[in-house]
Amino acid sequence: MGDDVIVLARTPSDAHVLGGGTVLSGTQDAPFADQVARALPTLAPCSAVAVASTAQRLRSDLVPGQLVVASELWAPGEGAPRLVRRLPSAPLLATELRHDGHLVSVGPVFSADPVFSADPVFSADPVFSADPVFSADPVFSADPVFSADPVTAQAGGAYGEEVGALVLDHDSAWVATLVDDDRPLAVVYVVCEPPGPGAMAAVDARRAAVSLEGVRDPIERWARACRSRRVVLASPRSFCAGVERAIEIVERSLERYGAPVYVRRQIVHNAHVVGRLAAMGAVFVEELDEVPDGATVVLAAHGVAPDVRKEARARDGFTVIDATCPLVAKVHHEARRFAERGFEIVLVGHEDHEEVVGTYGEAPGRTHVVASVEEVDALDLAPDAPVAYLTQTTLATDETAEILGALGRRFPGVVGPSADDICYATQNRQDAVRAIARECDLLLVVGSSNSSNTARLVEVALREGCRAELVEDVGQLRLAWLDGVATVGVTAGASAPESLVAEVVGALSALGPTEVVERNVATETVRFSLPSQVR
Repeated sequence: MGDDVIVLARTPSDAHVLGGGTVLSGTQDAPFADQVARALPTLAPCSAVAVASTAQRLRSDLVPGQLVVASELWAPGEGAPRLVRRLPSAPLLATELRHDGHLVSVGPVFSADPVFSADPVFSADPVFSADPVFSADPVFSADPVFSADPVTAQAGGAYGEEVGALVLDHDSAWVATLVDDDRPLAVVYVVCEPPGPGAMAAVDARRAAVSLEGVRDPIERWARACRSRRVVLASPRSFCAGVERAIEIVERSLERYGAPVYVRRQIVHNAHVVGRLAAMGAVFVEELDEVPDGATVVLAAHGVAPDVRKEARARDGFTVIDATCPLVAKVHHEARRFAERGFEIVLVGHEDHEEVVGTYGEAPGRTHVVASVEEVDALDLAPDAPVAYLTQTTLATDETAEILGALGRRFPGVVGPSADDICYATQNRQDAVRAIARECDLLLVVGSSNSSNTARLVEVALREGCRAELVEDVGQLRLAWLDGVATVGVTAGASAPESLVAEVVGALSALGPTEVVERNVATETVRFSLPSQVR
């Protein structure tokens, strides 16, 4: 291991497999408790601490050799288990381990009463063995790693089940009490079978050794990401009024009409929102032919073409509730108005996006979708043709301005909507990114990859010269991105819950002392009324 991290391993075998600067135990002259208690106070302020070893599985769905990254550390209390420490950077380390091909679970770890004294007597020997000699192939002790006391194991297992612990150990909670709260701590265990009479089976021992060896590099990446840093929150971010309205429509529909309520396509483009509503009883379908007669149907926030509404009205007994964002509905109205006046409509947007598909459907014979200056130049329209333009509401404002500039040069008489189609929330979130991008080493944009407004935030940051990454949630955050990064910007697309931002900030804060500041560029007060069916 490097100087960035000290890794604690209970047995000499585990320490040998891990390699490097690892605190090890297993000798009478240097018990594990002594070494740990003496080593931790001597660490440099920037050094992280990790516990890596084997632990007894408490759940049958875990398989030997699988890795568990602790999110919480629990220990026995007075008549009940007590929470010793939360480890919010666990998802970050788990992502690194999965990226390296490991089977990984994240969850609580329960520490039974330690087999050593809570108040160890320090030996006079150095903390680390001078030059331990290991065989080429580690030899596993005939004694089980875990306590041989069946009462302790049984009590620990019962407590562990009570808190949902994945594995049982004897060390991590005790170590956590010695590690300063502001020092990064990680706990990774290789899952083993509960101890039986005699040694761990040879095949399980080899499997554990292979898994444990693979822990070394991810822990080092985690340690290099650990440092003091500044987090700058862009504001506004997360939900806009249209998204809040759409989500509330589904929630109220479930309350009023009961589950299931069918939703055509994703109500908003965010997997976490869709998953939560599905758990409440919403059923998401691609097309209306998947919905039984007599059902309650919600049309998603991105809007639909007129033929979809016609199909919904024609179905027997449908209760149809339209969750189209009012700002998208405005663009639909403008498309109808321009078509009625004889204009050819140039719709700036991404042709496969649901919003563009719906708007196109208002005047399919007169609408031409473009997404670049080159596509404007390739339009098969006469220079004197009556041309009007509309835009998708979630585009990048600077890129759209370039396209509209090209459109004006190609068609000098082009007309547009009475008000900008790019919605206020899209504009505000992009302005907020511009306000912080140049002071950040990295910008994290929280949201789903199929969210247009979220993807545009990444593009805006890149245009400002800031490295940017899109993450669905904290589980997609890569530690390598944070190596050497002192200032991280964080924002979220208009369809991403603020709770996901809080989780990302919490994980960053778990990597070392963190200053969190917020940059606000606008105050949003817009609210949209609900459809009559759910008021």
